[in-house]
Amino acid sequence: MLLTIFLFVLGFALLIKGADFLVDGASFLAKKLKISLIVIGLTVVAFGTSTPELVVNIFASARGSSEIAIGNVLGSNIANILLILGLSAAIFPLLVKHNTVWKEVPLSVLAVLSLFVLANDFLIDKISPSILTRSEAIILLFFFIIFLYYTFSIAKNNDEQDKSKIIEYSISKSILRVILGLAFLVLGGKWVVDGAIDFARFFGVSETLIGLTIVAVGTSLPELATSTVAVFKKNSDIAVGNIVGSNIFNIFFVLGISGIIKPLSFNPAVNNFDIFVVLLASLLLFCAMFLGKKYNLERWQGAGLLILYFVYIGYLIYRG
Repeated sequence: MLLTIFLFVLGFALLIKGADFLVDGASFLAKKLKISLIVIGLTVVAFGTSTPELVVNIFASARGSSEIAIGNVLGSNIANILLILGLSAAIFPLLVKHNTVWKEVPLSVLAVLSLFVLANDFLIDKISPSILTRSEAIILLFFFIIFLYYTFSIAKNNDEQDKSKIIEYSISKSILRVILGLAFLVLGGKWVVDGAIDFARFFGVSETLIGLTIVAVGTSLPELATSTVAVFKKNSDIAVGNIVGSNIFNIFFVLGISGIIKPLSFNPAVNNFDIFVVLLASLLLFCAMFLGKKYNLERWQGAGLLILYFVYIGYLIYRG
């Protein structure tokens, strides 16, 4: 068990460092190939913070651990809003863009509702068991393509994207960082999934509980780091946009890819509650924009989100 804990923690470290290496190396190579900074920001950098969720889910799906795959995505989305945005707002009030409030947050709500409809075969069609099939996973990926189209159309009118800084390396060092990043991600993802399954068996709890808590928070660490740094630099747009975009990415792309690798078993009795919490968190974020100072997430609202997160974790432990 001590070796499992060591590899589990080391796996998270490799996931985070691997994502960092991959983003840095790929961004500079893309710049050398004269790809615009807007495209780099919306693809390589934006995908980078969600790479740990993606890699963990690929391994979980390949091993048939649907509970970890679904729990990781739902748990990460809950942690992103209630924990990370709550903590960020508690540090410094966050100003949210008009587009984020009226387009991106509603898109994140649509993502949750889409997952609810596609995965609840028994509830909607009275077909048992409930499974997120490959065809339904492809539908999620189609939604993701629409989201990408929307994001690119917004970016074309946003000159601030061109001010982003890319660390420069030599071509050989950039390629090495990409290779190391991919290697770290693969190795780290395997150790995290193996460790999560071993923990569930050792402690006699469900893989869903491990996926919703330890794995979800661990894979959300890049979002936590990005948003916290952005808050201290008073770049609240990045802090909020990073979280909302990551939540959309997690459902449409990460679960889409996971479901294509292997159809995911869905437990309505357990997972529907977690979907409800993701939906509630997204709606609370939207409503918070009109309580107090308009389009601002204030400190007291951030504290409220944090309290709700710890209540949710307490309920998971009780349920698990």
